[in-house]
Amino acid sequence: MEAVTYSETKESTKESGAYKKVFWRIIPFLTICYIIAYLDRVNVGFAKLQMAKELGFSDAVYGLGAGIFFLGYFIFEVPSNLILHRIGARIWIARIMITWGLVSGAFIFVNSEWMYYILRFLLGVAEAGFYPGVILYLTYWYPSNRRAKMVAIFQAGNPVSGIFGNPLSGWIMDHFDKTGGLEGWQWMFVLEAIPAVVIGVITVLYLDNGIRSAKWLNEDEKKILEANIAAEIADKPQNPHSLALVFRNGSVWFMCLIYFFFVMGQYGLTLWMPTLVKASGVSGNFNIGLVSAIPFICAMIAMIAFGQSADRHRERRWHLVIPATMGVIGFVVAATVTNGPIAIAFLSLAAAGVITCAPLFWSLPTAFLSGTAAAAGIAIINSVGNLAGFASPFLIGVLRDVTGSGQIGMYMLAATLAAGAVCVLCTDPKVVNR
Repeated sequence: MEAVTYSETKESTKESGAYKKVFWRIIPFLTICYIIAYLDRVNVGFAKLQMAKELGFSDAVYGLGAGIFFLGYFIFEVPSNLILHRIGARIWIARIMITWGLVSGAFIFVNSEWMYYILRFLLGVAEAGFYPGVILYLTYWYPSNRRAKMVAIFQAGNPVSGIFGNPLSGWIMDHFDKTGGLEGWQWMFVLEAIPAVVIGVITVLYLDNGIRSAKWLNEDEKKILEANIAAEIADKPQNPHSLALVFRNGSVWFMCLIYFFFVMGQYGLTLWMPTLVKASGVSGNFNIGLVSAIPFICAMIAMIAFGQSADRHRERRWHLVIPATMGVIGFVVAATVTNGPIAIAFLSLAAAGVITCAPLFWSLPTAFLSGTAAAAGIAIINSVGNLAGFASPFLIGVLRDVTGSGQIGMYMLAATLAAGAVCVLCTDPKVVNR
């Protein structure tokens, strides 16, 4: 008995050591990639503070352009993820980063509504597949009982981007304004595009496509990790193997609906955050950036804490419902109160809730999808769900133009989060809590 116990302990130590190696090799690097990706995706929210006035854009024009990104994202996301699964993450993620960096830098040339719309669409095309590609990539390394925490840490790139990117964007716009004949918002797009191209080149040299190609793992470690992935795949109750079957899978479409509701809240918040903070009484681009970092700090803490708790308890549903409810309360109170500091406090609660929902959500579909089905299913869910990224900022812009206030838009975001929470409670805990 003692020999068996010792052997099991030794094996567990090897497994822990292998996963520690995997973590330090890929998670920090992918998180840095996501920080850069998210910054280039949402820095248009800061550009609006200058660009909208200088180019004569209404709130509806800004919201439509901000959302058009997700149309390009939607059209090209499934093909992008299938290509990644076929040729490997190393080359494809590098391609994504380099092309989105080049398109993001091209925003320096925006001088009309149509130029703005076209470049936002092309940015979505360029970035399509990055986020679901990384989610898929993590399934190559981690079984589901370890994945929620890893996705949460990766997704922390979202709030980290806000914590550091918002003050940076504000500082660039203030410090470089009128330098070399360019406006501050133009300098912001150019300077924040450079890291995407640089990291894209590094990706080719650094990233491995999977366990077997990782030279930094020894053979015993590879076998342990591969055995865990193989065991999980064999144990999954649903695993359609063709793209047609994935499209006919009702569970996949129900996941699309849930994710749509959560994304409505996420991008309604992030793409309008600078405007909401400015409306609370904060002035100056850099000051707006500093204050808007506060909700993202709260979101990062909540995201990691909920992710760890979900893995520890192997429970997914309530770990989604609770942060969604936090988002509902945060949006409703922030929309109702007139006191600036209180509004910021409840915006922080809303951010902590809505941004936490995204990484925890992905533990639901990856609990029953694997292989090619996972590549297609994750991309379908992410692309359809991200159509909310088109709808949300556009609807908020229209509502602001019509009512002259952001209050109705925030109530709308609260309602969608509440609907998402109800849908999560309708899922089968025996499947999603695996």
